[in-house]
Formats: sequence, structure tokens, C-alpha cells
Amino acid sequence: MDSHVAPAGRAGRLLACALVPALLLTACSSSDDDGEGAAAPDAVPSAEATSEPVRFTGLPNPCRTLEEETVEEVVPGASDTAGEELESPDTAANATCLWSGIDEYDFRSLSVSLRRFETDPSLGSGEERAARYLADRAAEVETDEGLEDVSAGEPGEEDGWGDEARSFSYTVDTTTGDDETRPSRQQRVVVRTANVVVTVDLTGIDFDNDDPPSAEAITEAAERVAREAVAAVEANAPTSEEGGAEAGDEGSDAEDGTDEDTENTEDTEDTEG
Repeated sequence: MDSHVAPAGRAGRLLACALVPALLLTACSSSDDDGEGAAAPDAVPSAEATSEPVRFTGLPNPCRTLEEETVEEVVPGASDTAGEELESPDTAANATCLWSGIDEYDFRSLSVSLRRFETDPSLGSGEERAARYLADRAAEVETDEGLEDVSAGEPGEEDGWGDEARSFSYTVDTTTGDDETRPSRQQRVVVRTANVVVTVDLTGIDFDNDDPPSAEAITEAAERVAREAVAAVEANAPTSEEGGAEAGDEGSDAEDGTDEDTENTEDTEDTEG
């Protein structure tokens, strides 16, 4: 047997267990809890702030935020490049897609989570709430004492990073299906664009090596995914402006159609008369 190809059964067991750390992080990022219960007193919204309309009124399909080529390169050997969308009680407010794959002994797990906030008189504007949610997602990494080699950054000097962004690289000791503990390299990137927060979690494990994939490789891949997902939100998520324009256009068309029908009916009656 080729020493570089993992047996199918063993690879499947390793794959299933390796998913655990990434899915745990994803569950946190897609939770229904706004994470605003511990908001500081100075975060109390003003009347002016809560009257602001939100920019985004819905979300795109999270599994369509990435190009197939991106998935193939970030998750080599992906079992399904179309991804798996998690169930959500309200996909216009909360949506997550997962991808995973193993290429020989290199395993990757990727999630893209989208969270949208409406303005709430008791909690603040949609953007204020989204900003607090971003801070909470970052704090999950910053306060987790079980993480090692944590490094943080604030990308955003170039276009494509929304209104604010945080990026974290770290390692986690992961128990795999062969009852061995292996280090996994993980990256969390959180980006806010207006009232929507995009959270990317990427996990990498090298089952043929005692060392995890390089931080540089995982960071570059996760940040590429984040920028592409943010671009998809900004290009495809419905907005309040577009909704109003579309509604207005549809109303005008409907009125025009009614007038035309009325005129055609009158013409027919005149002819028959």
C-alpha cells in the first residue's frame, strides 16, 4: 500500500473526530444568542441610533459565498465542494455552511457563518449590535485558556475587509479517531460589514506529521475565504435601498399594466359598440 494514502476506514474515523474542534467554534459563531447580555453601560442605545435603518435586510446562501475553485484550494479533497448548509430557524438572520475534506493525510475543515442584526430599540442599531457580536466572537478566542500559540491581527488596510475585522491564529490539541492527540492549526477571521458579521473558522491537521500545518498557510487561506465571503454579502445580500427600489418598480409596473388593461378594455367596448 502506498504509504502516502490513508486507508479509507481510518481516514473516515480521523475525519469525523477532527471535525469536532471546528464545529464547536462554528456553533459559537452561529449561536442565536446575540452575546449582548454583558454589554457595557455605555453601550445603551440612543433614540437617534435605534431609528437608523439597516443596510442589509437579508443574507445570501452561505454555501454560495465561495467559488468552487476557492473551496478546492482551501479544502483539498473536499467531500462536496457545494458545502453543507446547517439548519437555521431564520436564514435571513443566521446562516452557516460547512466544508471538509482529506487529501492523503492533510485534513481541512472550513465553516462560513453569516449573522445579520436588525435595529432594536432596547439593544441598539443593527450596526451597533453587529459590532458587539464581532467583539464577542473575538473574545471567544482571546479568553480561551486551552488555546496555544495564539496570535491576533486586524486586517483591513486594503479594500474588501468591510468596516472592521479581526483575525486569530492558534493551535489546539485534538484527539483523533486513532486515540492519538495531534495538534491542529486553526484560524478564526471575523469581519463586519454594516449590520452583517462574517465568521470564518478553518482547521488544519497533518495526520502524517507531529506538527500542524503552518500558521502562514492556514492564515492566508482563511483570510482569502473571509474576503470572498464579505464580497458575496456586499454584492448579493438584499438591502433596504434595493428593496425599496424593487418594490417601487414593481408597483409602477403593476399600475402601468392596470392602466393598459383598462384602456384596452375601453377600446374593445368602443369597437364592439
